[in-house]
Amino acid sequence: MPKKYLEKNVLEAALERLEIIFNNFDNIYFSVSGGKDSSVMIQLANIVAKKLNKKFDIMFIDLEAQYQCTIDHINELKKLSQLRDFYHICLPIALRNAISVLQPKWICWEEESKDLWVRDLPEDSINMSNCPFNFFVKGEEFEEFMIQFADWYQKKYGQTVACGVGIRTDESLNRFNTVAVQDKKIRFNNYHWTTKIKFNDKYIDVFNFYPIYDFSADDIWGTVSKLDLMYNEIYELMYKNGMSIYQQRLCQPFGDDQKNGLDQFKALEYETWSKILNRVNGVNFGNIYCRTTALGNLRTCKPNFMSWQEYVVFLLESIGIYNRDLMLHYYRKIKKFMIWYKNKYNVSLEQIPETADKKLENLKKAISWRRIARALEKNDFYLKRLSFAPTKSDEETLKRMIHKWDNLLNKNTITDDKFLKKQIEQLGN
Repeated sequence: MPKKYLEKNVLEAALERLEIIFNNFDNIYFSVSGGKDSSVMIQLANIVAKKLNKKFDIMFIDLEAQYQCTIDHINELKKLSQLRDFYHICLPIALRNAISVLQPKWICWEEESKDLWVRDLPEDSINMSNCPFNFFVKGEEFEEFMIQFADWYQKKYGQTVACGVGIRTDESLNRFNTVAVQDKKIRFNNYHWTTKIKFNDKYIDVFNFYPIYDFSADDIWGTVSKLDLMYNEIYELMYKNGMSIYQQRLCQPFGDDQKNGLDQFKALEYETWSKILNRVNGVNFGNIYCRTTALGNLRTCKPNFMSWQEYVVFLLESIGIYNRDLMLHYYRKIKKFMIWYKNKYNVSLEQIPETADKKLENLKKAISWRRIARALEKNDFYLKRLSFAPTKSDEETLKRMIHKWDNLLNKNTITDDKFLKKQIEQLGN
Protein backbone atom coordinates (compact mmCIF):
# COMPACT_ATOMS: atom_id res chain seq x y z
CA MET A 1 0.00 0.00 0.00
CA PRO A 2 1.73 2.57 0.54
CA LYS A 3 4.06 5.29 -0.23
CA LYS A 4 6.86 5.88 2.27
CA TYR A 5 6.96 8.38 5.09
CA LEU A 6 10.62 8.52 6.03
CA GLU A 7 11.20 4.85 6.97
CA LYS A 8 7.52 4.08 7.57
CA ASN A 9 4.47 3.72 5.42
CA VAL A 10 1.67 6.22 6.02
CA LEU A 11 -0.40 3.83 8.12
CA GLU A 12 2.47 3.18 10.52
CA ALA A 13 3.20 6.90 10.69
CA ALA A 14 -0.46 7.74 11.47
CA LEU A 15 -0.58 5.17 14.30
CA GLU A 16 2.65 6.60 15.71
CA ARG A 17 1.25 10.16 15.63
CA LEU A 18 -1.88 9.01 17.45
CA GLU A 19 0.23 7.35 20.13
CA ILE A 20 2.12 10.61 20.63
CA ILE A 21 -1.15 12.50 21.10
CA PHE A 22 -2.70 9.97 23.51
CA ASN A 23 0.51 9.89 25.56
CA ASN A 24 0.60 13.68 25.89
CA PHE A 25 -3.05 14.72 26.28
CA ASP A 26 -5.72 13.56 28.70
CA ASN A 27 -8.61 15.18 26.83
CA ILE A 28 -8.86 14.61 23.11
CA TYR A 29 -11.73 15.04 20.70
CA PHE A 30 -11.99 14.31 16.99
CA SER A 31 -13.95 16.32 14.44
CA VAL A 32 -15.83 13.77 12.36
CA SER A 33 -17.97 14.30 9.24
CA GLY A 34 -18.95 10.74 8.37
CA GLY A 35 -16.72 10.84 5.29
CA LYS A 36 -13.98 8.34 4.51
CA ASP A 37 -11.08 10.38 5.87
CA SER A 38 -12.46 11.21 9.30
CA SER A 39 -13.89 7.69 9.55
CA VAL A 40 -10.49 6.08 9.04
CA MET A 41 -8.88 8.59 11.41
CA ILE A 42 -11.30 7.88 14.26
CA GLN A 43 -11.11 4.10 13.86
CA LEU A 44 -7.30 4.23 13.92
CA ALA A 45 -7.60 6.39 17.03
CA ASN A 46 -9.82 3.77 18.63
CA ILE A 47 -7.20 1.08 17.95
CA VAL A 48 -4.47 3.16 19.60
CA ALA A 49 -6.70 4.28 22.50
CA LYS A 50 -7.65 0.68 23.26
CA LYS A 51 -3.99 -0.33 23.27
CA LEU A 52 -3.15 2.51 25.70
CA ASN A 53 -6.37 2.22 27.75
CA LYS A 54 -7.41 5.79 26.85
CA LYS A 55 -10.72 7.48 26.04
CA PHE A 56 -11.64 10.19 23.55
CA ASP A 57 -14.60 12.30 22.44
CA ILE A 58 -16.16 12.94 19.03
CA MET A 59 -17.76 16.10 17.66
CA PHE A 60 -20.10 15.63 14.69
CA ILE A 61 -21.93 18.59 13.16
CA ASP A 62 -25.09 17.19 11.57
CA LEU A 63 -25.91 19.29 8.51
CA GLU A 64 -29.43 17.87 8.14
CA ALA A 65 -29.54 17.63 4.31
CA GLN A 66 -27.10 14.72 4.11
CA TYR A 67 -27.06 11.19 2.78
CA GLN A 68 -28.89 8.76 5.06
CA CYS A 69 -25.90 6.44 4.58
CA THR A 70 -23.76 9.06 6.30
CA ILE A 71 -26.07 9.16 9.32
CA ASP A 72 -26.13 5.35 9.43
CA HIS A 73 -22.33 5.30 9.48
CA ILE A 74 -22.23 7.93 12.22
CA ASN A 75 -24.45 5.69 14.32
CA GLU A 76 -21.92 2.88 13.77
CA LEU A 77 -19.09 5.10 14.99
CA LYS A 78 -21.04 5.89 18.16
CA LYS A 79 -20.40 2.27 19.20
CA LEU A 80 -16.58 2.53 19.21
CA SER A 81 -15.20 0.92 22.35
CA GLN A 82 -13.05 3.83 23.56
CA LEU A 83 -15.59 6.58 23.00
CA ARG A 84 -16.35 8.75 26.03
CA ASP A 85 -18.72 11.51 24.80
CA PHE A 86 -20.29 11.94 21.38
CA TYR A 87 -21.37 15.51 20.61
CA HIS A 88 -24.05 15.08 17.93
CA ILE A 89 -24.70 18.71 17.09
CA CYS A 90 -27.94 19.71 15.32
CA LEU A 91 -27.94 23.50 15.59
CA PRO A 92 -29.09 26.14 13.06
CA ILE A 93 -25.72 26.82 11.43
CA ALA A 94 -25.28 28.82 8.21
CA LEU A 95 -23.94 26.80 5.28
CA ARG A 96 -22.71 27.70 1.82
CA ASN A 97 -25.20 27.21 -1.04
CA ALA A 98 -23.22 27.48 -4.30
CA ILE A 99 -26.17 26.52 -6.49
CA SER A 100 -28.31 29.61 -5.92
CA VAL A 101 -27.64 33.32 -6.39
CA LEU A 102 -30.80 34.20 -4.44
CA GLN A 103 -29.88 32.04 -1.45
CA PRO A 104 -26.06 31.92 -1.17
CA LYS A 105 -26.46 30.61 2.38
CA TRP A 106 -29.00 28.30 3.98
CA ILE A 107 -29.49 27.39 7.63
CA CYS A 108 -29.82 23.78 8.68
CA TRP A 109 -32.16 22.77 11.52
CA GLU A 110 -33.84 26.18 11.71
CA GLU A 111 -37.06 25.95 13.70
CA GLU A 112 -39.02 28.09 11.22
CA SER A 113 -38.51 25.42 8.54
CA LYS A 114 -39.24 22.43 10.74
CA ASP A 115 -41.98 21.13 8.43
CA LEU A 116 -39.37 20.94 5.64
CA TRP A 117 -36.59 19.23 7.59
CA VAL A 118 -35.02 16.31 5.76
CA ARG A 119 -34.96 14.25 8.97
CA ASP A 120 -36.26 14.43 12.52
CA LEU A 121 -33.83 15.49 15.22
CA PRO A 122 -31.83 12.51 16.50
CA GLU A 123 -32.81 11.62 20.07
CA ASP A 124 -29.27 12.07 21.42
CA SER A 125 -28.60 15.33 19.58
CA ILE A 126 -27.56 18.72 20.93
CA ASN A 127 -30.16 21.13 19.58
CA MET A 128 -31.76 24.46 20.44
CA SER A 129 -33.91 22.89 23.17
CA ASN A 130 -30.92 21.59 25.15
CA CYS A 131 -27.95 23.60 23.82
CA PRO A 132 -25.13 23.79 26.41
CA PHE A 133 -23.13 26.34 24.39
CA ASN A 134 -23.66 29.86 25.73
CA PHE A 135 -21.71 31.24 22.79
CA PHE A 136 -24.01 29.95 20.07
CA VAL A 137 -26.06 32.34 17.93
CA LYS A 138 -28.47 31.10 15.28
CA GLY A 139 -27.04 31.42 11.78
CA GLU A 140 -23.38 31.61 12.70
CA GLU A 141 -20.85 30.20 10.25
CA PHE A 142 -19.74 26.56 10.32
CA GLU A 143 -16.05 27.52 10.63
CA GLU A 144 -16.80 29.99 13.43
CA PHE A 145 -18.66 27.33 15.40
CA MET A 146 -15.73 24.90 15.09
CA ILE A 147 -13.36 27.37 16.76
CA GLN A 148 -15.87 28.36 19.44
CA PHE A 149 -16.47 24.70 20.26
CA ALA A 150 -12.71 24.17 20.69
CA ASP A 151 -12.58 27.08 23.13
CA TRP A 152 -15.65 25.75 25.02
CA TYR A 153 -14.22 22.23 25.21
CA GLN A 154 -10.88 23.50 26.56
CA LYS A 155 -12.61 25.58 29.25
CA LYS A 156 -14.75 22.57 30.20
CA TYR A 157 -11.65 20.52 31.07
CA GLY A 158 -9.37 23.37 32.12
CA GLN A 159 -6.20 22.07 30.52
CA THR A 160 -4.52 21.86 27.14
CA VAL A 161 -6.51 19.62 24.79
CA ALA A 162 -6.04 18.16 21.33
CA CYS A 163 -8.44 18.06 18.38
CA GLY A 164 -8.00 15.47 15.64
CA VAL A 165 -8.86 16.60 12.12
CA GLY A 166 -9.03 14.16 9.21
CA ILE A 167 -7.74 16.32 6.36
CA ARG A 168 -5.41 15.09 3.64
CA THR A 169 -3.02 17.49 1.92
CA ASP A 170 -3.42 15.97 -1.54
CA GLU A 171 -7.05 17.18 -1.70
CA SER A 172 -6.33 20.91 -1.94
CA LEU A 173 -3.61 23.56 -1.71
CA ASN A 174 -5.34 25.10 1.31
CA ARG A 175 -5.14 21.80 3.17
CA PHE A 176 -1.49 21.45 2.18
CA ASN A 177 -0.78 24.93 3.56
CA THR A 178 -2.55 24.08 6.83
CA VAL A 179 0.01 21.37 7.54
CA ALA A 180 3.11 22.24 5.53
CA VAL A 181 3.54 26.00 5.96
CA GLN A 182 5.58 26.58 9.08
CA ASP A 183 5.63 30.38 9.28
CA LYS A 184 3.87 32.00 12.26
CA LYS A 185 2.42 28.73 13.52
CA ILE A 186 2.89 27.28 16.97
CA ARG A 187 3.40 23.51 16.94
CA PHE A 188 3.10 20.98 19.75
CA ASN A 189 6.66 19.83 20.56
CA ASN A 190 7.58 21.04 17.06
CA TYR A 191 5.60 18.29 15.33
CA HIS A 192 4.80 19.68 11.89
CA TRP A 193 1.44 17.85 11.78
CA THR A 194 0.08 19.93 14.67
CA THR A 195 -0.88 23.60 15.00
CA LYS A 196 -2.18 25.70 17.89
CA ILE A 197 -5.63 27.27 17.40
CA LYS A 198 -6.27 30.98 17.42
CA PHE A 199 -9.57 32.35 18.73
CA ASN A 200 -10.32 36.08 18.51
CA ASP A 201 -6.67 36.71 17.49
CA LYS A 202 -5.37 34.96 20.61
CA TYR A 203 -3.99 31.46 20.97
CA ILE A 204 -6.00 29.07 23.13
CA ASP A 205 -4.80 25.86 24.75
CA VAL A 206 -5.99 23.64 21.91
CA PHE A 207 -3.82 21.95 19.31
CA ASN A 208 -5.24 20.65 16.06
CA PHE A 209 -3.45 17.56 14.83
CA TYR A 210 -3.64 15.84 11.45
CA PRO A 211 -2.73 12.16 11.82
CA ILE A 212 -3.56 11.13 8.22
CA TYR A 213 -2.46 14.28 6.39
CA ASP A 214 -0.12 12.36 4.05
CA PHE A 215 -2.64 9.67 3.04
CA SER A 216 -3.85 9.46 -0.53
CA ALA A 217 -7.31 8.22 -1.50
CA ASP A 218 -5.67 4.87 -2.28
CA ASP A 219 -4.15 4.79 1.21
CA ILE A 220 -7.55 5.46 2.78
CA TRP A 221 -9.22 2.55 1.03
CA GLY A 222 -6.14 0.37 1.43
CA THR A 223 -6.37 0.92 5.21
CA VAL A 224 -10.09 0.11 5.22
CA SER A 225 -9.33 -3.16 3.43
CA LYS A 226 -6.24 -4.08 5.40
CA LEU A 227 -7.81 -3.50 8.85
CA ASP A 228 -11.39 -4.40 7.85
CA LEU A 229 -12.68 -1.02 9.03
CA MET A 230 -16.26 0.22 8.88
CA TYR A 231 -17.02 2.70 6.09
CA ASN A 232 -19.81 4.88 4.74
CA GLU A 233 -21.59 2.75 2.16
CA ILE A 234 -22.48 5.80 0.06
CA TYR A 235 -18.95 5.61 -1.38
CA GLU A 236 -19.60 2.15 -2.75
CA LEU A 237 -22.82 3.40 -4.35
CA MET A 238 -20.93 6.35 -5.83
CA TYR A 239 -18.32 4.03 -7.29
CA LYS A 240 -20.96 1.75 -8.80
CA ASN A 241 -22.59 4.84 -10.30
CA GLY A 242 -19.41 5.78 -12.16
CA MET A 243 -17.64 8.18 -9.77
CA SER A 244 -13.97 7.37 -9.12
CA ILE A 245 -12.50 7.32 -5.62
CA TYR A 246 -10.67 10.55 -6.46
CA GLN A 247 -13.87 12.45 -7.31
CA GLN A 248 -16.00 11.44 -4.34
CA ARG A 249 -16.95 14.23 -1.93
CA LEU A 250 -19.36 14.28 0.98
CA CYS A 251 -19.99 16.92 3.63
CA GLN A 252 -22.97 19.13 2.77
CA PRO A 253 -23.59 18.64 -0.97
CA PHE A 254 -24.25 22.26 -1.93
CA GLY A 255 -20.75 23.71 -1.36
CA ASP A 256 -18.41 25.01 -4.05
CA ASP A 257 -16.65 21.68 -4.60
CA GLN A 258 -19.39 19.27 -3.53
CA LYS A 259 -22.01 20.71 -5.92
CA ASN A 260 -20.17 19.13 -8.85
CA GLY A 261 -21.47 15.72 -7.77
CA LEU A 262 -24.98 16.87 -6.88
CA ASP A 263 -26.53 14.90 -9.73
CA GLN A 264 -25.39 11.75 -7.91
CA PHE A 265 -27.72 12.42 -5.00
CA LYS A 266 -30.87 11.75 -6.98
CA ALA A 267 -29.55 8.43 -8.27
CA LEU A 268 -28.11 7.17 -4.99
CA GLU A 269 -30.75 8.15 -2.42
CA TYR A 270 -33.90 9.21 -4.21
CA GLU A 271 -36.00 9.27 -1.03
CA THR A 272 -33.59 11.68 0.67
CA TRP A 273 -33.36 13.65 -2.56
CA SER A 274 -37.11 14.21 -2.73
CA LYS A 275 -37.00 15.86 0.70
CA ILE A 276 -33.98 18.01 -0.14
CA LEU A 277 -35.77 19.39 -3.21
CA ASN A 278 -38.13 21.26 -0.89
CA ARG A 279 -35.43 22.21 1.59
CA VAL A 280 -32.66 24.09 -0.22
CA ASN A 281 -33.11 26.76 -2.87
CA GLY A 282 -31.69 25.82 -6.29
CA VAL A 283 -31.17 22.11 -5.64
CA ASN A 284 -32.88 20.82 -8.77
CA PHE A 285 -31.11 23.46 -10.85
CA GLY A 286 -27.85 22.16 -9.41
CA ASN A 287 -28.86 18.59 -10.16
CA ILE A 288 -29.51 19.40 -13.83
CA TYR A 289 -26.66 21.84 -14.48
CA CYS A 290 -23.93 20.87 -11.98
CA ARG A 291 -21.59 19.69 -14.74
CA THR A 292 -22.37 22.44 -17.22
CA THR A 293 -21.37 26.02 -17.84
CA ALA A 294 -24.47 27.22 -15.98
CA LEU A 295 -22.60 26.59 -12.73
CA GLY A 296 -19.21 27.55 -14.08
CA ASN A 297 -17.92 24.07 -14.83
CA LEU A 298 -16.26 22.33 -17.78
CA ARG A 299 -16.49 25.01 -20.52
CA THR A 300 -17.16 28.71 -20.81
CA CYS A 301 -20.23 30.24 -22.44
CA LYS A 302 -18.30 33.13 -24.03
CA PRO A 303 -19.60 33.94 -27.53
CA ASN A 304 -16.91 33.74 -30.19
CA PHE A 305 -17.50 37.32 -31.33
CA MET A 306 -16.65 38.73 -27.88
CA SER A 307 -13.23 39.30 -26.38
CA TRP A 308 -12.72 38.10 -22.81
CA GLN A 309 -12.76 41.72 -21.61
CA GLU A 310 -16.07 42.34 -23.37
CA TYR A 311 -17.42 39.14 -21.89
CA VAL A 312 -16.55 40.31 -18.36
CA VAL A 313 -18.48 43.53 -18.97
CA PHE A 314 -21.39 41.54 -20.44
CA LEU A 315 -21.52 39.27 -17.37
CA LEU A 316 -21.48 42.21 -14.98
CA GLU A 317 -24.20 44.01 -16.91
CA SER A 318 -26.31 40.84 -17.02
CA ILE A 319 -26.02 40.40 -13.26
CA GLY A 320 -26.87 44.09 -12.78
CA ILE A 321 -30.17 43.73 -14.62
CA TYR A 322 -31.45 41.46 -11.88
CA ASN A 323 -29.37 42.50 -8.88
CA ARG A 324 -27.46 45.77 -8.99
CA ASP A 325 -26.09 45.26 -5.47
CA LEU A 326 -24.50 41.95 -6.47
CA MET A 327 -23.04 43.53 -9.62
CA LEU A 328 -21.45 46.33 -7.56
CA HIS A 329 -20.14 43.78 -5.06
CA TYR A 330 -18.35 41.92 -7.87
CA TYR A 331 -17.18 45.17 -9.46
CA ARG A 332 -15.54 46.40 -6.24
CA LYS A 333 -13.72 43.11 -5.68
CA ILE A 334 -12.51 42.93 -9.30
CA LYS A 335 -11.27 46.51 -9.06
CA LYS A 336 -9.39 45.65 -5.87
CA PHE A 337 -7.91 42.62 -7.64
CA MET A 338 -6.64 44.82 -10.49
CA ILE A 339 -5.18 47.44 -8.12
CA TRP A 340 -3.27 44.70 -6.30
CA TYR A 341 -1.71 43.48 -9.57
CA LYS A 342 -0.82 47.04 -10.55
CA ASN A 343 0.91 47.73 -7.22
CA LYS A 344 2.58 44.31 -7.01
CA TYR A 345 3.56 43.67 -10.64
CA ASN A 346 3.01 47.05 -12.34
CA VAL A 347 0.29 45.61 -14.61
CA SER A 348 -2.08 48.41 -15.58
CA LEU A 349 -5.67 47.99 -16.75
CA GLU A 350 -4.58 48.39 -20.38
CA GLN A 351 -1.91 45.70 -19.96
CA ILE A 352 -4.17 42.95 -18.61
CA PRO A 353 -3.95 40.15 -21.21
CA GLU A 354 -6.97 38.41 -22.68
CA THR A 355 -5.62 35.03 -21.53
CA ALA A 356 -2.63 33.68 -19.66
CA ASP A 357 -1.17 30.23 -19.23
CA LYS A 358 -4.08 28.04 -18.08
CA LYS A 359 -2.00 26.35 -15.41
CA LEU A 360 -1.00 29.70 -13.94
CA GLU A 361 -4.62 30.88 -14.07
CA ASN A 362 -5.79 27.75 -12.27
CA LEU A 363 -3.03 28.17 -9.69
CA LYS A 364 -4.16 31.80 -9.22
CA LYS A 365 -0.73 33.09 -10.25
CA ALA A 366 -1.60 35.12 -13.35
CA ILE A 367 -4.05 37.88 -14.16
CA SER A 368 -6.15 37.76 -17.32
CA TRP A 369 -9.63 38.72 -18.47
CA ARG A 370 -10.42 35.04 -18.92
CA ARG A 371 -9.62 34.36 -15.25
CA ILE A 372 -11.91 37.22 -14.18
CA ALA A 373 -14.70 36.02 -16.48
CA ARG A 374 -14.55 32.48 -15.18
CA ALA A 375 -14.65 33.75 -11.62
CA LEU A 376 -17.97 35.42 -12.47
CA GLU A 377 -19.24 32.35 -14.33
CA LYS A 378 -18.56 30.22 -11.29
CA ASN A 379 -21.25 32.07 -9.34
CA ASP A 380 -18.82 32.49 -6.42
CA PHE A 381 -20.04 35.29 -4.15
CA TYR A 382 -16.61 35.63 -2.51
CA LEU A 383 -14.65 35.45 -5.81
CA LYS A 384 -12.24 32.88 -4.41
CA ARG A 385 -11.00 32.19 -7.94
CA LEU A 386 -9.43 35.67 -7.76
CA SER A 387 -7.71 34.71 -4.48
CA PHE A 388 -10.18 36.47 -2.18
CA ALA A 389 -11.15 34.99 1.17
CA PRO A 390 -14.53 35.66 2.82
CA THR A 391 -14.51 38.88 4.85
CA LYS A 392 -16.80 40.53 7.38
CA SER A 393 -17.61 43.13 4.72
CA ASP A 394 -18.77 40.35 2.39
CA GLU A 395 -21.01 38.95 5.09
CA GLU A 396 -22.55 42.36 5.75
CA THR A 397 -23.17 42.82 2.02
CA LEU A 398 -24.83 39.42 1.87
CA LYS A 399 -27.07 40.20 4.85
CA ARG A 400 -28.12 43.52 3.31
CA MET A 401 -29.06 41.82 0.05
CA ILE A 402 -31.07 39.13 1.79
CA HIS A 403 -32.87 41.80 3.82
CA LYS A 404 -33.62 43.73 0.64
CA TRP A 405 -35.03 40.65 -1.08
CA ASP A 406 -37.15 39.97 1.98
CA ASN A 407 -38.76 43.38 1.63
CA LEU A 408 -39.42 42.86 -2.07
CA LEU A 409 -40.71 39.30 -1.76
CA ASN A 410 -43.54 39.80 0.68
CA LYS A 411 -45.04 36.39 1.37
CA ASN A 412 -48.43 37.91 2.13
CA THR A 413 -48.85 39.79 -1.14
CA ILE A 414 -46.77 38.24 -3.88
CA THR A 415 -48.34 34.78 -4.15
CA ASP A 416 -51.04 32.42 -2.96
CA ASP A 417 -48.83 29.40 -3.60
CA LYS A 418 -48.05 27.75 -0.24
CA PHE A 419 -44.71 26.29 -1.34
CA LEU A 420 -43.47 29.60 -2.74
CA LYS A 421 -44.47 31.33 0.49
CA LYS A 422 -42.32 28.86 2.42
CA GLN A 423 -39.37 29.54 0.13
CA ILE A 424 -39.74 33.29 0.69
CA GLU A 425 -39.90 32.73 4.43
CA GLN A 426 -36.62 30.80 4.24
CA LEU A 427 -35.01 33.58 2.25
CA GLY A 428 -35.88 36.11 4.92
CA ASN A 429 -34.49 34.06 7.84
